[in-house]
Amino acid sequence: MSSKKSRSLLSAGLSLSFFTLCSRILGLVREMTKAAFLGTSKYADAFGIAFMIPNLLRRLFAENAISVAFIPTFKGYLEDSDSSEGKQTIHDFLSATITLISFLTTCVVLAGILLTPLIVRIFLDNDDKSLLAETTILTRIMFPYLVVISIAAFFQGVLNGVKIFSPSGFTPVLFNSVVIAATYILTPILTGNIEDSEVKAQMAARAMSIGVISGGCVQALFQLPFVLKTGWTFHFTTLKKAFTNPGTRRVMKLIVPTIIGMAAYQLNDVVSTALAGKAGTGIVSSLQYSLRLQELILGIFAVSIGTVILPDLSGLAKKEMWADFNAMLIQASKIMALISIPVTFFSLVCGEEIISLVYKSKKFSDESVRLTLVAFRMHIAGLFFIALNRIISPAFYAQGNTKSPTVAGIFGFAVNIALAVAVVTFRNDGTGAGIALALSIASFANTVALFIFLKKNQNLDVKAVTKGTIFYSLKLIVFSLIAAVPTFFVRNALNPVFAGRGRLIDFGVPVFACAMVFAIAGVAMLVITKDEIVRVIIRKFKHR
Repeated sequence: MSSKKSRSLLSAGLSLSFFTLCSRILGLVREMTKAAFLGTSKYADAFGIAFMIPNLLRRLFAENAISVAFIPTFKGYLEDSDSSEGKQTIHDFLSATITLISFLTTCVVLAGILLTPLIVRIFLDNDDKSLLAETTILTRIMFPYLVVISIAAFFQGVLNGVKIFSPSGFTPVLFNSVVIAATYILTPILTGNIEDSEVKAQMAARAMSIGVISGGCVQALFQLPFVLKTGWTFHFTTLKKAFTNPGTRRVMKLIVPTIIGMAAYQLNDVVSTALAGKAGTGIVSSLQYSLRLQELILGIFAVSIGTVILPDLSGLAKKEMWADFNAMLIQASKIMALISIPVTFFSLVCGEEIISLVYKSKKFSDESVRLTLVAFRMHIAGLFFIALNRIISPAFYAQGNTKSPTVAGIFGFAVNIALAVAVVTFRNDGTGAGIALALSIASFANTVALFIFLKKNQNLDVKAVTKGTIFYSLKLIVFSLIAAVPTFFVRNALNPVFAGRGRLIDFGVPVFACAMVFAIAGVAMLVITKDEIVRVIIRKFKHR
C-alpha cells in the first residue's frame, strides 16, 4: 500500500472515530433530554421498550446483512466492474437488493404493527392497562423506523464498499439531533395548555417517538446524494428478479449463519428488558440511563484505541508474526486495563454526582437518581471485562476465526439470562441492580471463555497474555484504591459547600475537583513506578 493510500485510510479511520465519538456524546444528550421530560416514569419505560423492538431488528438484520453479507458481495462485483457487462451486473444486484430490503422490512413492519399488543405484553406487567396501551401506541409510531433505517444501511453499504465512510459516520449525529429537537419542539405543541405533569410526560414520549422515525428518514435521505455521486444507480425491480438475483441469493446465504450468533448477543437486551419491565416502574429506564453512561465511557477510549492499535493485529496475523501479535495483544489488554479500572473506581466513588450532573432535572427526581445509581454501580463493575472483550474478540477475527467469539457470546448470554431470571424471581428489590450485576458477571464469563478458546492457537503464548493482564490489572486496582481514598474525602468535603447553587455548580464542581484529585494521585503513582504502558501510549500517538 502506498504512503498516500495509507494516509487516506488513516484519515478516514480518524474521521469515522470522531463522528462516532460525537454520536456517543449526542446519544448521551438524547438520554439527558429523555431524563428531563420523562424521568424514570412509566412513560420512560414505555418509550424504552417501544424503541428497543424495531431497533433490535435493525441491529440483527440490517446492520448484520450489510457488514457480513452485502459489502463483501458488492466488493466482489466491483472487481469486475470495468466492462459494460460488469456494470450492468452491479446495477441489477443493487436494484434487487433495495427491492428485497424494502419488501421484507415493509412486511415485517406491517406484521409488527398488527401484533404490537401481543408483543408488548412480553415486556410489561399485564395488570397496567394504561401502560400497555401507551407502549402499543409508541411501538406502532416507531415500527416504520425499521424500513427507513434498513434503506439507510443499504446506502451505507454502497458507500463503504467504495471506501467512503464519513457520510455514514455522520448520520447517527443527525439522528440524535433530530430526536432531541423533536422532543423540545413537539412536546409543547402536543401538550397545548395542559399543565398535568402526567399528560406532559405522555406527550413527550410521543414527541420523541416521532423524532425517531423522522431521524431515520433523515439518515437515509442525507446519504442518498453521496450514493448517487458514486455513479452506481439502481431502481425497484420485480420481486421475482429480487429473489432470484445471484448476488442477493449469495447475501442471504452469507447472513443466515451469522444471525444465530448475533441473535444471542442482541437477545441480552430483549430478555433483560422483559425482566426489568415486569420488576417495577422505572427499572427499564434506569437501566438504559446507566448503560448510556457506560457506552459513552467505552466510546471515548475504545474507539481511539481501536483506531491506533487494533488494525496492527490483522497485519501481524497475516504475516504470521506471532511473537509480535502476542506482544501487541498483551499491550492492548493492558491499555484497556489502564483506562477502564481507574474509571471504574472513580465512578464508584462519584457515581451519584455524575448521574445527578448528567440527568437530574425536571422529571428526573432523587428517586430517579437512586434507581439509576444502583444500576450504574453494578454495570460499571463489568466495564473492564466489556472493554477487554473489545480487544480479545478482534484477535480472533484477525486470524479469520469467527466461531469462537460467537460461542463465547452465546455462553455469556446464557449466564446473563440465568442470573437475571434468578434475581427477578427470588430477590426482586424493586431496582435494576440484580439485572445489571448479571450483565457484568456475564461479561466476565464471556472474557474467561475467550481466553480459553485463545489457548487453541498453538502459535500464541496465552499464558503470558493471561498472566500479564492479571498482574497489571491487580497493580491498577491497588493504585485506584489508593487514589480513591483522598477522592472520597474531597467529595464529602465539597458536596455541602456547593449544595443548592444550581446543577452545574452543585454537582459539576465536586465531580471536576474529584477527577483532578484522582487523576493526580493515579498519574503520580504511574510515573513513580515508571509504568511502561503510559510510555507506549505516548509514543504511539506521537507517531500517528
